[in-house]
Amino acid sequence: MTKWAVIYSSVTGNTRQIAEAIAEQAGDADVFRVQDAPADVSGYDVVALGYWLRLGQPDPLMLKYLPTVKNVRVCFFQTHGTSPVSEHAITSFARAGYYLGEGCEILGTFGCRGKINPVMQKKRAQAGPDDPHGGAKSLERWKLASTHPDEQDLADAKDFVVRMERKLILKERFLARQAAKRKEQQKNPSDD
Repeated sequence: MTKWAVIYSSVTGNTRQIAEAIAEQAGDADVFRVQDAPADVSGYDVVALGYWLRLGQPDPLMLKYLPTVKNVRVCFFQTHGTSPVSEHAITSFARAGYYLGEGCEILGTFGCRGKINPVMQKKRAQAGPDDPHGGAKSLERWKLASTHPDEQDLADAKDFVVRMERKLILKERFLARQAAKRKEQQKNPSDD
C-alpha cells in the first residue's frame, strides 16, 4: 500500500476539506497543516501538497514550505475562486512546481473552486473597473465559487487519489518491463 502525506494550507476551510477527502481515500495517510508539516518527507511514497491561490500562485505559507520538499513524488491540489480549467488555475500549478525542492516528480494535479474569503470579498467589492478582481465578472465568479467545495468536488478529489494510485501501478509495471528487457539484452547481446 502507498504511504501518503497530505500537507495543506487553509484559511477558510476549503483546502482542508479537499485534504481530508484525499487522506480518506488514500487510507494510509498522515495529514498535516503546512505549519506543522515535517521537514523530512522522504518516508512517504506520495506527498500531496494543497494550497489556496494568492496572486496566481500558492499562498505564502505553502510557498515557504515548497522548497523544503525534495526527492519525492508530489501531487498538487488547490482551491480558488475561478474555474479549475482557467489560465489562472493552470498557471498556478506551474508556479508551485517551480518552487519545489530538487529531485521531485510531479505525479498529478487537482483543482476545484472554493468559497472566497469574506474579508477578501469585502476588500475587492471596492475595486475599480480596471482591477481584474473587481466588477461584475468577479461577482459572478464569487457566486459560482460560493457553494464549493461541494460533494462532487470531494468525490472528484477521492477519484484523483484512485487515478494517482493507478498511475503509480502502471509506472512500476512499465519500469519492471524495461528492466527485464535490459537484463535480457545484457544476457544475449545482438550482433548489431
